[in-house]
Amino acid sequence: MTGGKDTALGTATEAAGRPGWARELLEHLRPAGRDVRRVVDWLAGAVGAEVALRDGAGDLLAGTPLPLDEALAADVASGRIASAAWDGDGRHLRLVRIGHPTGACVLAVSRGAPFDRRASDIVTHTAQVIELLLTAHETQAAGVRLRRATADLRLAILQLLMVEDTVSARRVAAGLWPGLLDAETACVYVLESDPSVRDLLAAECIERTRDEALVVRCPAVDGHVIVLSPRETTAADLRSVVERHPDTLVGGSVWQSLARTATAYGQAVSALAVARFRPDKTAVYAERTHPERLMDPAALRTWAARVLRPLDALPHHTRAELLATTRLGLEFTAVATAKILGVSRNTVRARMDRVESMLGVDFADVTVRAVVHLALHTQINLLDGQGPADSAASARRLAELLSGPAVASWARDLLGRLDPDPRNVRRTLRTWIAEGANAERAAQTLGVHAQTVREHVRSAEPVLERQLLAAGTDLYEVALAHVAVGDLEQPRIAGE
Repeated sequence: MTGGKDTALGTATEAAGRPGWARELLEHLRPAGRDVRRVVDWLAGAVGAEVALRDGAGDLLAGTPLPLDEALAADVASGRIASAAWDGDGRHLRLVRIGHPTGACVLAVSRGAPFDRRASDIVTHTAQVIELLLTAHETQAAGVRLRRATADLRLAILQLLMVEDTVSARRVAAGLWPGLLDAETACVYVLESDPSVRDLLAAECIERTRDEALVVRCPAVDGHVIVLSPRETTAADLRSVVERHPDTLVGGSVWQSLARTATAYGQAVSALAVARFRPDKTAVYAERTHPERLMDPAALRTWAARVLRPLDALPHHTRAELLATTRLGLEFTAVATAKILGVSRNTVRARMDRVESMLGVDFADVTVRAVVHLALHTQINLLDGQGPADSAASARRLAELLSGPAVASWARDLLGRLDPDPRNVRRTLRTWIAEGANAERAAQTLGVHAQTVREHVRSAEPVLERQLLAAGTDLYEVALAHVAVGDLEQPRIAGE
C-alpha cells in the first residue's frame, strides 16, 4: 500500500520533466531555505519514515532518535562501507554516509514499508543535498572564523604598537601582511560612524587600501574604525570611502614613528573634534605649538626624569608596562585603555594606582594628570638619544618652566580666544577643570545647571581647536595654560 502511494505521488508531476519531490528538495537549496533540520523533516514526510541525522560520534544533529546497530553505524560513519540496509521486526532501515569537510555523518531512515525505487531515490538525493548544506555551512563558518581571527590579529598588532613594541608588531604582521610595517613612520586615521554601519565601513577600508594599511575595529569606541598606514595614498583611499558614507567623520594624525602610535592615535581622535565643524567632515591634526616646545629642552628633560625617578628602581619590563599603561590611561578611560591593551580594566586601574602611589600624586586632579602627562610626553619625545642635562638645568622646577615668556604668551593667547564670549565660558572652563572635569560639581560651584557647564565646555572646543570633554592631550594643554597664567594653582608633585 505504501509503495502504491509513493508511486501515485510521483506520477502527478513527472509529466513536467522532474518529479515533484525533486523540485521540493531543490527548494531547500535556496538561500532562504538552507536548513539541514528542515531537510530532514521534509525527508521524513516525503517517504513516510522516521529519520535521524547523526554525527560521527553518534550524537543526534537533526530528526528523531532511532535504535541502531552501533557497530554498523560506526562502520558507515568511518567509511568502511558507504551505505547499509536492514530489514527486521517489521521495519526497513537504510543507513547512508554523508561526508563533509570536517568529518562524516550518518543518515538513518526507518519505515514500515519496503524502500521502492522512488523512496530510494529520494533518500539518495536528500543525502546529497544534506552534504551540500553541511559543506556550505562549514565553509561559511570557516570564513567567519578566519575573518574573526584576522580581525583579532590586526587588533593584536595595534595593541603591540600602542605599547611601543614595534619589533613584536612587525613579526606578527609579517606572516599575513609582508612589508606593511617595514616603514619607520606612519599616519593614523580614525573614522567615526554610526555603530550600525561600522562593520561595513571597516570592510570597505580593507578593500580600498588593498592590505596596505592596518584596519582595526576600535575595541574602545563602537563607532570608530582605526586605520594605520605607512602609505601616503591611504588618505585618498579613505576619502573615497567616506564619500559613500556622508555621515562619517575622519580625523588624521601627522606622520609619527611606529613607536609613537599611541600619540598618533590621540592626534587622530583630537582631529575628530575639528572635523565635526568642517563642511567635508574631515580634519588632519594641526602641528600646532605645544607648551613643551616653548621650554628649555635640557631643563625639561631633567625635570621629567626627576618626576619619574621613583619608577627607575623597578625592573625594566615592569617599568615599561606601567608607563605604557599610564600614558594610555591618561589619554582614555580605564575601560577604553583596557580594551586597547587587551587587559582587564582592573589591571589598568591597579597599574595606574601603583604609579600614583610611587609618584605621590592623585590622578583625580586634572592639573596633576596634566603635569604627569607632560613628563611622560617629554620622555617619549625628548629623551631618545639625549644625554643628561647639566646641573643648572636640573635645578629648574615646573613653575620656572611655565613662567617663561614664550609659554606665558602662548597660554594668554590660547585662553584669550574665549574672552569675547559673553557667557564667560572661560570662567566655566576654569571651574570645570578645577573640579576634576566634573560637570555636576562645577555646576554647584557656579550655581548653574550641569548641562549649561557641558554646553559651555563643548562650545569652547572649536574655539580652542581642542577636544576637551574626552580626557587627553588637548585637555591637559588647556589645563597647563591655566596654570601658566595663574588661573589655576600649580599641583604638588612629590618628585618635582
